[in-house]
Amino acid sequence: MIRRLLAVAFAAACVVGLTTGTAEAKTTLKLATMAPKQSPWGKVFTKWSDVVKSKTNGEVEIEWLWNGVGGPEDAVVGKIKSGQLDGAAITAVGLSSIDKGVLALQVPGAFKSWAELDKARNKVAGKFKRSMKKEGFYVAGWGDVGKARVMSAGFAVKTPADLKGKSPATIKDDVIAPAIYEIIGGVTPKPGAITEFLPMLQNKSVNVMNTPALAAEQLQWASRLDHMNTQEVAFAIGALVLSESSLDKMPADQAKLVKRYGKSASKRLTKSIRSADDASFNRLKKKMTSHTPTDAERAEWQRVFKAACGKLKTSLPGSVLSDIGAC
Repeated sequence: MIRRLLAVAFAAACVVGLTTGTAEAKTTLKLATMAPKQSPWGKVFTKWSDVVKSKTNGEVEIEWLWNGVGGPEDAVVGKIKSGQLDGAAITAVGLSSIDKGVLALQVPGAFKSWAELDKARNKVAGKFKRSMKKEGFYVAGWGDVGKARVMSAGFAVKTPADLKGKSPATIKDDVIAPAIYEIIGGVTPKPGAITEFLPMLQNKSVNVMNTPALAAEQLQWASRLDHMNTQEVAFAIGALVLSESSLDKMPADQAKLVKRYGKSASKRLTKSIRSADDASFNRLKKKMTSHTPTDAERAEWQRVFKAACGKLKTSLPGSVLSDIGAC
């Protein structure tokens, strides 16, 4: 009888031990992104999540809302402020809901290379980080989306004038694209959320996209576009941001690990995304009817970009445009 009781007790102890070992994480951070899980961004974010879980012995898990499930980026920022989300990987337009000055880094014609973008971003990164901290956001790391180029459906866009009478898609909170189209004149931009652009391309309510090749492929826009101007219009960026409030609620050592590996993930993305975007560009260049602008055509674009940059000085805060040498 005693042996039987001991055996039962031992079995119960084993069950308790197994249950404890597979218990749910004590802290779950919920983050949102427009990126698909299997995209280059998604793969790095998943790796970051796995590392955090491993380094904290399962005490911290990062749960992602992929493919824009968390909502438009401005809504995502609002959800982080209200505590519904703990962070997000968002584009510069999303970041502009926190600090509008970030958009200066995406002004067309401002930079000729990633190196120039990096130099300008490093110059103002500290300022942005401080301003976002005041709003309750911690910048875990900056990231990239790719080199934006003009793509279209059914016609070529060789010069700014070719946009007259056309309907380009614009992110509803962006202030840059509307300024450019106003300078050109006769353009009817269609604002919407990133997740709305594929349906808009499908029903032909938009017929122009200014987008990195990688984003066009991953979000399936490329399947609805057949022309591309190879000129690099702007360098699209983003960042990984976390709620300061959420981090403060965590044990200090765990928060430190989340920050450390978030920064590492952002650094890995810098290399992988730029390479992946170049590869996407080369693929689309073969599939689409591509046009490499002449010097005269580039000069026409630059005149529009310069005029738009001057116009944006009243839309973007402070001296951020001059700080980065944009105009």
